This record gives sequence, C-alpha cells and structure tokens, in this order.
Amino acid sequence: MKPLPLRTSLLCFGLIALSACGKKQEAPKAPPTPEVGVVQAQLSSAPLVQNQVGRLSAFRTADVRARVPGILQKRVYNEGSDVKAGQVLFLIDPAPLQAELDQSQANLASAQATALNNKAAADRARGLIGKNYVSRSDLDTAIANERTANAAVKQAQAAVQTARINLSYTKVESPIDGRASQQQVTEGALVGQGDTTLLTTVDQVDPLYVNFTVSIGDLASMRRAAANGGVTLRDQDKATVTITLPDGSTYDEKGTLDFSDTQVNPSTGAVSLRALIPNKDRTLLPGTYVTIAADLGEQNKVFLIPQAAVVRDTKGAYVMTVAGDGKVVRKDIATSNASEGNWIVTHGLAAGDQVIVSGLQTVKDGGQAKASPYQPSQPGPLQSQKAAESGGQAGKQ
Repeated sequence: MKPLPLRTSLLCFGLIALSACGKKQEAPKAPPTPEVGVVQAQLSSAPLVQNQVGRLSAFRTADVRARVPGILQKRVYNEGSDVKAGQVLFLIDPAPLQAELDQSQANLASAQATALNNKAAADRARGLIGKNYVSRSDLDTAIANERTANAAVKQAQAAVQTARINLSYTKVESPIDGRASQQQVTEGALVGQGDTTLLTTVDQVDPLYVNFTVSIGDLASMRRAAANGGVTLRDQDKATVTITLPDGSTYDEKGTLDFSDTQVNPSTGAVSLRALIPNKDRTLLPGTYVTIAADLGEQNKVFLIPQAAVVRDTKGAYVMTVAGDGKVVRKDIATSNASEGNWIVTHGLAAGDQVIVSGLQTVKDGGQAKASPYQPSQPGPLQSQKAAESGGQAGKQ
C-alpha cells in the first residue's frame, strides 16, 4: 500500500482537528426567566359612572314682551349685561295710555257725581214715603237709580285701574334676575299691536342645567345589578355630575342630579336626566356641549387593575397573571370604565390573582416568569436599558 501524499495527509489531519473542536463546543444556555411586576387582585368597590354627552341650558329663561301697543322709544339696558328683577329694560311711548287714564279718571268723577245725586234723591224719597208725599213706585225708582250709580262708580274705578296698569306697562321690566340678551326690535317700531311683541330674553345662568340621556339598556342593566347586590344606586339628590369642557379641562364645581324622566323617548330609546351645576363666575354658557361623568352609585365586588396591565386584541380585553408555580396564564376579562388610572374589572379575575403590570412584553401565555410586587415608579425594560447606556457613556468620559 502506497503512503498518502503529504497534502492529503494534512487535509485529513485538519478535518480530524475540526471534528474534535466541534465536540468540545457547549450547548446554548436557556434564556433567564423574565422578571415582572405584579399586583394582587383584591375585591373592592368603585364608583358607578356613566359617561355621556350633555348640553347646558339656562336655569330659567324669561321672554320680555311688549304688553301694550305703542311706539318703542328707548332701550335702557346694555345688551348682554346682568339685570335684576323689576329693572326697566325698554320704554314705550306713554302719551296715548296717559290720555286713556285721564279719560277714565274723568269718567270716574262723573260717575261719582251722579252717584251722589242719586243717593240724595233716594234719601229724600225715603224720608217722604211715610208722609205720603211720594208714591211707592217713585221710591223704588230712586233706590234703583242709586244702585245703578254706585255700580257705575265701581265700573269707572276698574277702568281707571286698568288704564293705570296699561300705563305702567310702558316701562318694560325684567321679570327675573339674569343676563339680558340682544334686543329684537329697534326704537321707533310699533310694538304690541294685536300681539305681544318679543323685545328680548333674560336667562338666569347661575346655576345652569345640564341635560343628558341614558339608554334604556344601560338603565336596565344598572337596575338588575342593583337587584343582585352588584350595584348600590344613590338617591337622586345624592348623585353627582362632573363635566368636562370642550377644551378638555374639568370644571371645578360638581353638579347634583335633580330630575330623571319616567318615560322613554321613543325616537331615541333613552331616558332624559338633568343635573344642576353652579355657575357663580358665569364661565359656563347655555347651549354648550360638554362631556358628563355621572356618579350614580357604587359598584360592589369589582377589581381595580392598573390600566397598563390591561391588553386588548380581537377577542377582547385580557390580562396576564402569574400562577403559584411561576406559569404565565392569560385571563380574559370584562371592564366597565376607568377610575383614577385603573380599569374597573367586573368579570374574569379571582381574588388573589397576581396580575402582571410591568414586563408584559417579555412574557407569553404558558411561559415562566419571576414575579415581584409592582412599583409604579419602577422603570420599564427600555428605560433601564437607556439608563445603563447613559451610565456607561458617562463612565467612558
């Protein structure tokens, strides 16, 4: 047998060496168990809040109208200003009504004079009837004339009173305290001719009403939950309302629910509710649309879970929990609404479940995790990595 060439021998030796090196390589190490921050689910109570869109309206709105015919002479208030009840807002030409009052007073004086004459005639007839100087028929006529004259006096007095009232209506006053709107009729116009002409409106804007609706389905659900003990509904005068303004800010003052309709609107399928909102600074304006959070009661036996722990996909909301053996388990949940940074979970959890809040991106359903109590201020993995990089760069400098 011929010896192998030198080149071939070296090649074989290299292959044997590589094979020996491959046998010495160690198997890859398993990744470390991820560390997560958890909170323990505990039964508690939370406010029963209904979030709706509502509209502000004036507490009272009064139409200021011309109640007598005449020429509008002057507007004596500033449009858009606050006025008091009884404050004069407009002046109507009083001359024709003053003339009617003078005529009525003259008619009254005439009726009173006639009444005095008829009374004297009746008294004279009463004195002469016993002496047979007048007949019984003449006495009855005198007494009848006296009564007729007295009635005419009362009629004339009523006419004077009517004329005096009509004359007072030439000074058009505000019926309520509030904010007077823009005038609807200019000076020189004939008003009150055949109809009560609208001159302006006065709105009482402190407090204000906020009107909103609740669907009959939500209302029925709340009543069923109340019957089962899951919800405790507040009395109407104790239910509060918080409003959020169109710019996103929350109004400082809370309102109180003061009206709940007893019928369902057939066109909307909802029940109308109304709350009373203080408006001392006049910052709220009637007609504004606002977002409403109505605190209608308490939800019993629910879980408050940080919002960062709740994840949603096509199946719905869920959380990741860590079992006693360190196994990660997905739990589908049902939430109602948010409260102070937490989701209110009504179904899907049990007391004592360890819900993962931080480190969710490092675990999967069925995997392992090392749980530790969640600290709200603790940095997440990305923040820790950035902090370590910044620290290393500082050390290099």
